[in-house]
Amino acid sequence: MRKSELIAAESVACLNKALCHLKDIWEEIGIPEDQRLERTNVVKNHVKSLLDMMIAEEESLRKRLTTSIEKCQNDLSKLCLELQLPPFQEDRSGTMLQQEKDLRTHLEVMLKEKNERMQALKVLTEQDQDLCDLLCFQPFSISADSVPSLDELEHFRQHISSLTAEKEQRRKEFVTLKKRIILCMDDLDHLPETSFEKDVVCEDEDNFCLSKENLDSLKVLLHQLESRKAENERVCGSYREKIHELWERLQTPQEERDAMCEHMTLSKQRNMEALQAEVERLEELKLKNIQNVTEAIRNEIAVFWDKCFYSTDQRQAFVPYYEDFSEELLSLHDAEILRLKQYYEDHKDLFEGVHKWEESWRLFLELEEKAKDPTRFTNRGGNLLKEEKQRADLVKGLPKLEKKLKAEIEQWEHEQNREFLVNGQKFMQFVTDQWETYRLEKEREKQERQLKKSKQTEEDMVYGTVIRTPTKRRVLGNTTPCKARKLNATSSTGTSNSTIRSVFGGTVCHSPIKRPPISAGKLGNVKTPGHGNPPHQGLLERNKENICHLTGGVAEMMKVPASPQRNFSINCVAGTYSEFQRDLSKSSKSKHVPEILNSAIIQL
Repeated sequence: MRKSELIAAESVACLNKALCHLKDIWEEIGIPEDQRLERTNVVKNHVKSLLDMMIAEEESLRKRLTTSIEKCQNDLSKLCLELQLPPFQEDRSGTMLQQEKDLRTHLEVMLKEKNERMQALKVLTEQDQDLCDLLCFQPFSISADSVPSLDELEHFRQHISSLTAEKEQRRKEFVTLKKRIILCMDDLDHLPETSFEKDVVCEDEDNFCLSKENLDSLKVLLHQLESRKAENERVCGSYREKIHELWERLQTPQEERDAMCEHMTLSKQRNMEALQAEVERLEELKLKNIQNVTEAIRNEIAVFWDKCFYSTDQRQAFVPYYEDFSEELLSLHDAEILRLKQYYEDHKDLFEGVHKWEESWRLFLELEEKAKDPTRFTNRGGNLLKEEKQRADLVKGLPKLEKKLKAEIEQWEHEQNREFLVNGQKFMQFVTDQWETYRLEKEREKQERQLKKSKQTEEDMVYGTVIRTPTKRRVLGNTTPCKARKLNATSSTGTSNSTIRSVFGGTVCHSPIKRPPISAGKLGNVKTPGHGNPPHQGLLERNKENICHLTGGVAEMMKVPASPQRNFSINCVAGTYSEFQRDLSKSSKSKHVPEILNSAIIQL
């Protein structure tokens, strides 16, 4: 049994006890029955009214609970719709009080969430409005009265983030454009004139509308200012170039040039005006010094003629170059030098390539000429190796450069629809002619060497070989016994041969000659000559006189008939060491072994 039921039973017992006590009191007092009945009715009515009042209060409580439950249910249903949440599933197994409490608690949570969403929507809406006003965008499409969903709020936040990033990007672009505009205005000495220019330069950066149209207008303004600045720089550059030309032609003193130093570097409006005034002043001086200026221009024209490889006909085609001085002639020269400069700039790469080929060709010919000098083998320091390496590089590089220039010239001729001439001649024809001239020159030198070699061989066969080997002079009478013995063993007719040697100033080896006997001894200081020259005519005459006084033995040797098969003579006129080595190898491989080498070095 519940405690409430026990308390109710005790209440009934108390009521019965109270009625019994009242009854005893009434009996003791002697209250009549009718009054007892009346008083009992009063007690009953009083208890009943009290109980009725208590019941009414509890009924009222139950009604309030029912009403609250219904209201909470309705509110929850509306909030679920507004918050776009699934309907609330209440627990009906509990009492009314528990049910009402649960509904009321959940309702409070949902109301709080609704308020938070509405507050977030309000903040995002304000931010969106500010950004849209700054960027001139349309506000984000969302209802300010309805409760947004979580997805809508998230999408709204992303939209605000993108607008913020766009704002920062535009602000950065605006700051950059503003700085450049201010710099251009400063360079142009330009003050803001329109309201837009004043807003850009003078107003606060945070108050400037960063709309797409304003940024485009800023770019247009910057482009206009930069165009003006570029035009000023171009004009100033042309003025400076003209001033330099006139300074050189008029030979202006350095003091006057230094006075224009500031204006020769800056390109502001005042600088341009100063440069323009200087050009006008120099032009007036130029008209007063037509002759000197014209001669200076002619020298410059001649330089560009050389740079552009003009032929004589092309140079003579400019007739004013050879006429007397006049103002009209000066104008023609000015026009011609401008045309030549433009022509050179248009084809600068080709001209530089041709010039590079000419320099390489000149160096190649110089190295070829050095290769003919036999004294270069005595040089120290590795110069010979460097020259040979440089020559090998040129031999490889010249054809590559010619091939490259040929392709560039063909492309240029195809684009220009005319021939590219160097000194009035097609460049590749010019290159071919140079190689042909080089080949003919090498062929001519080869024929000359062969002719000289054959002539020397004939002279050696008739007169013998005179060796001009440089030796140290020795004091007479100081010849060592060893040298004397070798000298005596070498010659079979010492007296006659000594006379011949003293006449020629060297050693005369007769060819042909019989091999001396073995008992004659070994040859002394026999060396293979590297060079040999035919005897001087006067020496030959004196030699003939000495030959006439020779003894019979020597005369018989001189009368021995020449035998080409037994003759051995080494070419002594080789142009280079390689030719000398080649001839020596040929001689060493000959089938007929010489009886005596055609040269012997005898130091006197």
